[in-house]
Amino acid sequence: MDRTFQFSALAFKPEIKKAMLANLNSLGYTDMTPIQAQSLPNILKNQDVIAQAKTGSGKTAAYGIGLLSKLNVKNYHVQAMVICPTRELADQVGKEIQRLARFTKNVKLLSLCGGKPFAPQKNSLVYGAHIIVGTPGRIQDHLRKGTLNLANIHSLVLDEADRMLDMGFYDDILNIISAIPKNRQTMLFSATFPDSIVQMSHSIQKNPLNIRVESLHSHSEIEQRFYEIEKSQRDEALMALLAHYQPESTVIFCNTKKQCEVVATQLKKKGYYAMAIHGDLEQRERDQVLLRFSNKSCSILVATDVAARGLDIDDLQVVINYELPREPEIHIHRIGRTGRAGKKGLALSLYTTSEQRKIKAIEQVQNQPCRRDVLDSLNDNASPSLPPMITVCIQGGKKNKMRPGDILGALTGDIGITVNQVGKIDIFDFSSYVALDRTIAHNVLKRLQNTKIKGRQFKVIKLGS
Repeated sequence: MDRTFQFSALAFKPEIKKAMLANLNSLGYTDMTPIQAQSLPNILKNQDVIAQAKTGSGKTAAYGIGLLSKLNVKNYHVQAMVICPTRELADQVGKEIQRLARFTKNVKLLSLCGGKPFAPQKNSLVYGAHIIVGTPGRIQDHLRKGTLNLANIHSLVLDEADRMLDMGFYDDILNIISAIPKNRQTMLFSATFPDSIVQMSHSIQKNPLNIRVESLHSHSEIEQRFYEIEKSQRDEALMALLAHYQPESTVIFCNTKKQCEVVATQLKKKGYYAMAIHGDLEQRERDQVLLRFSNKSCSILVATDVAARGLDIDDLQVVINYELPREPEIHIHRIGRTGRAGKKGLALSLYTTSEQRKIKAIEQVQNQPCRRDVLDSLNDNASPSLPPMITVCIQGGKKNKMRPGDILGALTGDIGITVNQVGKIDIFDFSSYVALDRTIAHNVLKRLQNTKIKGRQFKVIKLGS
């Protein structure tokens, strides 16, 4: 590949280049994605950027590398801030930037999101932070209470700006920006470019470079099929799709929180392992739902669009539109959850005769016709299958100095199961979650309850069935 499209060709500062490139190489980052190739050289030149790219295109690394390259780690004032529409996306962004920051020591990143206690965030801010990643509401809370000082920020990122405006955060964002120096660099990333985004760019950016990488998903990456139904057929049609395609992992999109709960309940009654995620769930509940879906102990996630922002699941096989979204751009967001990293994905959509205009709008945005199929073509010959994993919760976490290696060592050493029988391990402040092969989970749970980890016993419980 041409070296101009490799990270090694970027004009990093000499004092950070070797360590930065070594870290990027360890993360498997050698060749740049299109959005990185077009935006990063300009970001490193301190230019404002307004960029459009599809979900999963590598934009977090693009702006993350840029803001890290400008940090003065000896200065514990807030120097960079990323504003995201949801807690889930903020969490994902924070973790990615922390991975990118491993090339240098003592980079402190702080997450400021709602749904988590205010006091610990306030206390952490007392000791300073280099990077803030958060949601508009909680950032504003800290500004109002005088616990957050943005006077030293040189890099500002608005990620998924279109969704923040859809959610009504326009005034909140402008209020936050009014507390940031005007001589900053502003990077605005958005999957779509409605007029409101252009208006915001005019008011907060200085001669931004406009980058529009192909925002639509390749037809070869994601196969789409649309099924026309009667309104009363929706539940029956959903079951038919699941029975025919038999996906191991599925996200089903609904337009309302109430519909999410109704659909998830119906699926459970039919024997499927399904969980709903929406804005009414407490943060702890949301965390558990997402980790159980990502570690393959739950097969189906029923979600609203807002709750699914930032959802980053490896090998998501199928996306189903239980209902078509109101806007065709949201359809692009939805189906972009599958078919990532060069893998094939499948997007299935249900629609009624009255929704023909939505189909036409999707065709216009995609610049290709929608493939229409009929329910009669589906084979209804499969019963729900069990997820391959079961999640157990160990009631000890980061505050107990718990590490993934401690848990893995107890499972493979003391208990004697193989590494292949252990799935994802997620560690929070006061609890840890580990996915175990379903065939051995029951016996392992019993033994784990009587096994010491880091020299002490912890309470262990199973989540779900």
